[in-house]
Formats: sequence, C-alpha cells, structure tokens
Amino acid sequence: MHNSFGSRFKITLFGASHAPETGVHIDGIPAGIAISEEDFKEDLSARRAGAAGTTPRTERDIPHIGGLSNGRTDGGRVTVTFRNENIRSHDYSRFDEHPRPSHADFVARRRYGKNEDLAGGGIFSGRMTVGIVAAGVAAKKVLPEGVRFSTRITEIGGCGNPQEFDDIIARAAADGDSVGGVIECCAEGLPLGLGEPFFDSVESVMAHILFSIPAVKGVEFGSGFSGAALRGSQRNDRIINADGTTATNNEGGINGGLTNGNPMVVRVAVKPAASIGAEQQTYHFGHGAIEPLTIGGRHDVCIALRARIVIEAAVAIALADLYLQH
Repeated sequence: MHNSFGSRFKITLFGASHAPETGVHIDGIPAGIAISEEDFKEDLSARRAGAAGTTPRTERDIPHIGGLSNGRTDGGRVTVTFRNENIRSHDYSRFDEHPRPSHADFVARRRYGKNEDLAGGGIFSGRMTVGIVAAGVAAKKVLPEGVRFSTRITEIGGCGNPQEFDDIIARAAADGDSVGGVIECCAEGLPLGLGEPFFDSVESVMAHILFSIPAVKGVEFGSGFSGAALRGSQRNDRIINADGTTATNNEGGINGGLTNGNPMVVRVAVKPAASIGAEQQTYHFGHGAIEPLTIGGRHDVCIALRARIVIEAAVAIALADLYLQH
C-alpha cells in the first residue's frame, strides 16, 4: 500500500484502525523547529469523538513524538504515534461475508484478500486521520509566521443555517441514519507565487490530499461550481492595487496554479457516514443472496463535525510542501 504524500514535506501514515497503534512519519521538516505535546492539544481535541453526532468510540490520543533533539527538529524524520486503546474488533468480523454498502469492505477483500485486517475499517478507516491532524500541526509550524487558518462547516444535510445543524443531526440519529456536510477552509497571509503551472498547481496538490481523506467526495476552489453559472464579466476578480488584491475572490486566491496573495479558499463535500443503524439490503457472499444487514457498532452520525480539523490539517500539509518547494 502507498500511504505517503508530499515531495519536500512528506508524510507517511502507518497502523490501522484496530492495530495497537497508528500514526505518521514526517520527513522534510527543517531543523530547529520546537515541537511539544502541548502543540497538538487544540487540533486533536477538535478531532476527538464523544460529542453529540459523533462516534461513542473515544481515544485519549496522546501524541508520542520521536525524532527530536532537545525538543526541536534536527532535520531528520519526526514520528508521531498514537495508541489505539478503545477497540472492539468483534463488531466487524461478519462484514467479511456481508460487506457494508458504500464501505471499502468489498473492494478491500477483492484487492488484498482475507489477510488484510479490516477491523474498524482497517487502513481505510477515518481513524487514520489522526495522523493527518498531527502532521498538520507540524505543517503549520513550517509555514511562515502570519499564515492564518479559519475553517468552518457551511452546510449539514443540505442546510446552510448553523442554528439548525444540531436538530438535523438529532433527527438523523433518531432515524438510525446519517448526514453529510460541506466544510470551508480559508488560509490567509500566504506568500504570493506558491505552486506550479499544471500538474503541481496549488489546486492539484491540495485536491490530491483532500480526496485522500475518507468520506471526501467533492473539492472546489473559490466560487467553484456555482461560478460556472456566471458570465466572465460577473466572475472575474478585478485587481485593485499593486499588491494584487482583488475586489472579489472567485478564484479562491489562485491564478494559473499559483497563490495570488488573496485568501485561499477551498470547500470540501463530506458524504454521510456509510455505517448507519437503519437496516439495509445488501449482498451476502456466503449465502449468495441479498439479505438485510444491521451494522450496529459505534459510528458518527455526521462525519463533517470531526472532519473540519482534518480538512484544515490537509490544507496546511499541502501548503507546507509547496512552501518548501518554493
């Protein structure tokens, strides 16, 4: 399996959902950057489960940091490891024969055979995103001072009113169902000119890692799909000063694959969790027939709630890689 991303700032995920541990190797961090356990607390807390609408599976997620010299990077590999403590692998054994709809169970078995550990979703699980969040913390330290991130959920269940989010999630939970959402990440203070034309454009590099996050099914920059309904005269961003500041930001802070000095804006569509409490009809390999499946176990009603910080981390990782290349 290829579990690495990046060129100069390179991350490699390891472990699995119900393995003894999971985490991330980070290569390419410049020497002399201070990193401590305290640095991870805010972002890991934003990803942690336990709140309404999230899975009851909670992990302490204490980061064990390796590869530092006196609390600072030395130019070599940094590894951040997390123990998997709250696991119940027996919940998943029956999915070998009765794969869950819209999950990786079927394709993983066909690709890797029965030797692959799919307990908790295995390597395909959202649990693996704890390593992305950890790498995002390091990435933010690599970026120049003054880069600021603001990330928010703009839609849940097709609704854009935050005051209704809790009620939408509660109704889905009562029905044994799930809901998706849209997350917007904005990065301000970026240097002008990060990226390359065509295949290493900011959009290309960022979309690569964003689409690697489980449950992400759509990525758009600036006005995205809605901008396709406009005329050029309506959508074009007028340059209003010598710094390149624009009157509007339909391009999302990117021109020709390069950052243009305006806020970089990306939005991500997160699908509803595939694991739901309601009964579903799906194929059973052992019996050769369509049969009812009730998944049970511990699952999120709305993945977007915890994915917000994962999206921000992925954006930071992509930008750190582009910055070091620049």
